[in-house]
Amino acid sequence: MAKKQRMPTWFYQLGSPRWFYQMTGRWSGGLALLAAVLLIVGTVWGLLFAPADYQQGNSFRIIYIHVPSAFLAESAYMLLAAAGLVALVWRMKMAEVVMKCAAPIGASFAAMALITGAIWGRPTWGAWWVWDARITSMLILLFLYLGIIALHAAINDRQMAARAAAILALVGVVNIPIIKYSVDWWNTLHQPATFTLTKKPDMPPSMWVPLLVMVLGLYCFFGWALIKRCQTEILIRERKSVWVIELLTGKAARSHSDKTSGRKANA
Repeated sequence: MAKKQRMPTWFYQLGSPRWFYQMTGRWSGGLALLAAVLLIVGTVWGLLFAPADYQQGNSFRIIYIHVPSAFLAESAYMLLAAAGLVALVWRMKMAEVVMKCAAPIGASFAAMALITGAIWGRPTWGAWWVWDARITSMLILLFLYLGIIALHAAINDRQMAARAAAILALVGVVNIPIIKYSVDWWNTLHQPATFTLTKKPDMPPSMWVPLLVMVLGLYCFFGWALIKRCQTEILIRERKSVWVIELLTGKAARSHSDKTSGRKANA
């Protein structure tokens, strides 16, 4: 008789709000520091030291915000959809939390990609907006994010809201390959992908290395922001749990002790 397959232990640990809160608390500080260093280095390098483009001049420098934002908006949606699948199949609380907390962050970066793309398009194409396949599919991605946020806000029952949002997220996954391959499938104004796994970048290293640094920095920032939002959501959802009460009570006691020690020292 075949043995029943079991998921690895770490999978169930990730589903525990307490374990998730404690473990990610150890990572958040390092992620924040790494994100700050990478973003500062990438911004200074890209805006001040990278050479100007031979066709677009200095206007191309918005690529150091536009491209990482677009990458992150797509990746965050894939994470959101994966969390939605886990929430539907395994009914894990943390999957619902991740899905709810990732949506506003992803929406922010989708909006940033559209705004910076419009700013870049004005001197390049002569128009703020064109109904280009990639731009339109990115706009649809923003609407998907807003729809998921709206479902969480409109439905009072958390489980029903999570299921409805998960279904919308999974249906919307079909838009991700459209965004990615739209420049290959249709004739568009949008330039081809800046990075691919099978082709060397057309830009010199002095231009694409700071772009890569910005991409990595923005991903670290996303990880930090998602952890913080998830931790806040966990405390709200688990506020009646013993471990949360002990955690908050302990923080309040330490804060009171610090204030008392400070008054004694001043005296």
